[in-house]
Amino acid sequence: MTESPSILLMIVGFLLVLGPLVTVHELGHYLVGRWCGVKADAFSVGFGKELWGRTDKHGTRWKLSALPLGGYVQFAGDMNPASQPTDEWLALPEEERARTFQAKPLWQRALIVAAGPFTNLLVAVAILSAFNLAYGKLVIPPVVAAVSEGSAAAKAGLQEGDRIVATDGVALSSFDELRDRVVPFPEYDIVLTVERDNRTFDLDFTIPSVIERDRFGNESRIGRLGVFSVPGERVEVGPLESVGLGVRQTGGIVVMMWHGLVQIVTGKRTVEELGGPIKIAKYSGEQLSLGWEPFVYFVALISINLAFINLLPIPALDGGHLAFYASEAIRRKPIGPRSHEWAYRTGIALVLALMVFVTINDIAQLSFFGS
Repeated sequence: MTESPSILLMIVGFLLVLGPLVTVHELGHYLVGRWCGVKADAFSVGFGKELWGRTDKHGTRWKLSALPLGGYVQFAGDMNPASQPTDEWLALPEEERARTFQAKPLWQRALIVAAGPFTNLLVAVAILSAFNLAYGKLVIPPVVAAVSEGSAAAKAGLQEGDRIVATDGVALSSFDELRDRVVPFPEYDIVLTVERDNRTFDLDFTIPSVIERDRFGNESRIGRLGVFSVPGERVEVGPLESVGLGVRQTGGIVVMMWHGLVQIVTGKRTVEELGGPIKIAKYSGEQLSLGWEPFVYFVALISINLAFINLLPIPALDGGHLAFYASEAIRRKPIGPRSHEWAYRTGIALVLALMVFVTINDIAQLSFFGS
């Protein structure tokens, strides 16, 4: 096991991960907002006191602020956190009001809100595509090279040379697909369709749960069958294929995050597996200590995570606004201001409570607390 990275490296890693990703998220809102004709009053890199700034010809104040933990964009007329029309907004001159967020049609408001998390997804796709283009893709057929003695696979009857052609009736084309259908699902029942000596049969069993520790001592509960793959072949891919592969990889990670969330909600995983800013800082420092490639891949994962969280239908998050817009599209009228305000307050309370919980959880798991 390697030594844990220094506090300074964790802080640097955290700033290099979260600062740019949150800023890019807000830049997505800004660019689509400008495309839709919405005036932006301010775009800040960081929060708090302004350290430097300039106002461009469009009237947007671009500034660097004291706390480099992301950023924000403030659109004209955005006079309350819930982005609801106010008396102050109604009092604006018609020409000025037409350039505000609230004056835009529903589809444009939805595009502006969705642009932030989708920009984070594009960042992840770009990173993963670049890795695919640089290193190619590893092709590993779903063939068993060896079976661990006493493992679930051995007890179920899997043998060396078996080809696993499907899981739960869904066809497999690679060993990576088998891993993706096993590792995130400890203690789930699974049916493997196996091909052996020109005959096909099914094996039913429950995926065992194991605790895996990385070189830094971080623990994760995963599913493991106890089979080893045959050697893979690295294949070069072109620009278009690398992008397509990056999109599929990003989608696979989103699906895995969704399954993880469902498992936590249903009690199949403990809430202790949730992480907050402190855990992100810890992991950021660890990945940075391993070199730029693991760190950049980690940036892609966090970018996907930010998009996933922001798209959850919780008031106060982007997904909450999109849920309101979906309701407005169906009902042909917006939700009443009072209902919107109470939903927003509830969402804020939920997000703050979750942040407090995961922060306490992160602190409790630090090494000096005996974890």
